[in-house]
Parts: sequence; structure tokens; C-alpha cells
Amino acid sequence: MLTPDVEKSSVAVDSAATDTGASFDRTAEARLLRKLDLRVLPVLWLLFLVCFIDRSNIGNAKIAGMEEELELKGQRYNIAVFVFNIGYLVAGVPLSVVVKRYGPRSLGVMMGCWGITVIGCGLTRSWAGLVVCRLLEGMAESAYVPGAAYVIGSYYKKNEFLKRYVIFFSAGICSGAVNGFIATLIEKMDGAAGYQAWRWIFIIEGCITVLISLISTFFIVPFPKDSTFLSPPDKQLLIARLKQDGTEAPTDPLTPSRMLSHLRDWKIWVAIIMYIGAVENANSITGFQPTILKGIEYKATGAQVRTIPVYLVAAVYSITLAHIAASLNRRFPFALLGFCTILTGLAIELAQPKAPGGRYAGLFFMTAGAYLAMPLSVVWLAVNVDKGYKRSVALGAIVCFGNAGAFVGTNVFLKREEPRFRTGFGTGMGLCCMGMVAACVFYGGLVEGNRRRDGRGGVGGEGGGAGGVDGEKEGFRYSL
Repeated sequence: MLTPDVEKSSVAVDSAATDTGASFDRTAEARLLRKLDLRVLPVLWLLFLVCFIDRSNIGNAKIAGMEEELELKGQRYNIAVFVFNIGYLVAGVPLSVVVKRYGPRSLGVMMGCWGITVIGCGLTRSWAGLVVCRLLEGMAESAYVPGAAYVIGSYYKKNEFLKRYVIFFSAGICSGAVNGFIATLIEKMDGAAGYQAWRWIFIIEGCITVLISLISTFFIVPFPKDSTFLSPPDKQLLIARLKQDGTEAPTDPLTPSRMLSHLRDWKIWVAIIMYIGAVENANSITGFQPTILKGIEYKATGAQVRTIPVYLVAAVYSITLAHIAASLNRRFPFALLGFCTILTGLAIELAQPKAPGGRYAGLFFMTAGAYLAMPLSVVWLAVNVDKGYKRSVALGAIVCFGNAGAFVGTNVFLKREEPRFRTGFGTGMGLCCMGMVAACVFYGGLVEGNRRRDGRGGVGGEGGGAGGVDGEKEGFRYSL
């Protein structure tokens, strides 16, 4: 005999099956969303926290003795940071397709692989060994963010996606604070077992990564159609909601020609340019913030500790504004706000205020703006392409090709300019302006696309129906 809640869910699902405009039982929906929030997000959040710690710990290791022991002269450190992004570029899209093909638990396998490379960074005896480990780490990590974004987007409606993705993305922000705290503690192990503190930073964090990857395999959720953590009525309600929202993942096959067809979508490439404007500045902060702080009269330990509040403020700023953007169902003005916040921080850094607190304040603005604009760019693209392999390819492309901004950032923060880095901050300002222009182009293109759809009675993609350039279903409208 069905319970009242199950009966309500069944009625809601039956209504949706006969009328796509039907509304669902709000109590049943609220209960379903709570289950999803508690089951889908936490494990992905934790894994991203670990992912970002492993990605950014090279900045902490640099000021903890790595630079001297490995003789990172000239631009050697920059190259070690740079090759990580080559790994992203090479492996990102193919491994994102692997996640779509073999399921979300493949993310746990990739995590174990990059944990091993992090340990390798701590054991290497040469600069060349560090470069190889960082390259392999970038390849192993490349599919995590787009893969996790795809998983999250597969469970939520368009107007629910941004809030959840920003909560997920906040793990990357919080990792900066956690990393500074952990590095401060690990520095006390300097000399233990004959290893300097910087080696222990890599070794300990790499071992933690491998351990978590093994445990996470049991907790990462499958795609909705294969989910087992929901009751049958809740699973039916989930699928019905996604169908009504037009976001149910199609079972489209993927061929090389189809992948190229997906990549010809103009929205992907404009979004990549937008993302580059934010990610270049974010990666600059990740790789060089400890060095900047150490160079403005803060000692190594003090520099590590002072990275913590920068990331905490950025987390509050980005989550708050992303929630407002999702509530208003408007992304464009908040993307502009993110870029303007970055520009404010860059202007402070270029002005080179004499007081250390002045430059420290500039880092707050840069970090907060970058971590608002980055997730907005990803979600804004994701909700404007159909699900299935196309969304997987789009997410892989924006995260992986978008990280090309790091190629610039890691090579314009010149050793001879340390810690002022005028070339680096000036380049960041130029790319930030480029990202802002791309956001305007993206918005204008979506408005024009909706106008054309309205002229056709709201039917078909830009090329007409499911066979159009975008391949979106009838009635699909771009989200602004």
C-alpha cells in the first residue's frame, strides 16, 4: 500500500507524463531536492577540495624550500606551473567523454592517478622530474571539473544548476584557505626523515588524495537513469522533472564527426574566451599569491596564513551573488560584476601602494571576482546547450581550452619582477577586459537567438529543429 508521500509523487509524475506544463507536488519536489543535495553534492565537493589543494600546493611548496633545493632559476618555476595546463589541454575533452561513457565513478579512478603524481612531486630529485609529474597531474585532473559539472547538471533543472554548481565550486575557493593552513602545519615537519618541509607538503597531500579516491568510489552517484539511492517514486519524479525542464540527457551516440559538429557551436568558443579572462587571474593567484605576500614584508609562515582569509571572503562573495543570480535567473550582469571586481584588484596591484595592507586588499578583489566569473561562465554555457555528449564536450572544452589563459599567466609573472609583477598584473587586466567583452557578445548572441526563435514560433534550433546547429528541442530558449 502506498504512503501519502509516494501517492503524491506518483500523481505528480503521472501528471507530467500527460501534460508537460503540469506542476509537481511541491512537498515531494522539496524532499527530492534535499535528498539530491545531501547525496550528489558533498562527495563531489570533497573531491574538488582535494583536487584544488593538489593543484595549488606548488605555490606553498615554492616558499617552503622547493625553489632552493631544486634550483628553480629564472623561469623554471613558471614552467613547472605551465606544463600542468598542457596536460589539461591535451586530455581534457577526451577524458570528459570517458566520464560520460563510463559513468561518474571513473572520476575516482582519475583522482587516484593524480594523487600518485602529487607524491611524485615530493619525491623527485630534479627540476625535470617535477615538470614531468606536474604534466601527468594536469592530465589526470583535466576531466574532474567538467565531469563533476556534468553530473550535477544531470540531476537539477536549469534554474537550480547555478546554485549547486557554485556550492560545488566553492570547494576550490576553500581549498586555498585549507592549503595555507595545512602548509603552515606541515612546515613544522621540516627535516623529518631527511626531507624538507616542501616535500612533505606534496607527499602527505598526495597520500590523502589516494586514500580518498579509494573511499569515494563507493559514494559517487551514477547518472540519474542508473541511480539506486532514490526510491522508485522519487526516481520517477526526478526523470519527469528533467523531461519537463527539457534537460533530460538524450542517448545520443558520439562519433568523431559528431564531436566536431558539437565543437562548431559558436557559444562554446565565446564562452571559452570569457572563461579565459577569469581563469588567467585565478591561476595567477593560485601560483603566485604566496610569493606576492612573502615579497611584501610577510615571512613564509605569515604569507601562508594570510592566504586563508582571501579565499574565505571569495567563497562568501561568490556563493551569495551566484544565489542572487540564480534567483533572478540572470547571469549576464553578475558575470560583468565579477570581471569588474577583478579589474579593481588588478588596478590596486598595478598602483603598487606602499602599505602592505593595500596590496593585500587587491588580492581580495582579484580572488573574489575570479571565483564569481569562473563558475558563472561554465554554468551559463552548460544551460544553453543540450544535454548528452554535446554538454559533455562543451564542459570539457570550456574548462580545458579555457585554461589556456594559464599559459599566459604563468609566463608573464617574471622572476626578475618579483614581487611587483607589473607585466603579470597588466596582462591580467587585458585578459579580464577581453573576458568582459566576450560576456557581452555571448549575451547579445543569446538575445538574438531568442528573437529568431520567437520569429519562428519558438520552434527548432538556429538551423531548425533537432537537426539545427545547436540541436536543441522545440520550445528551447536561451537562458540570459
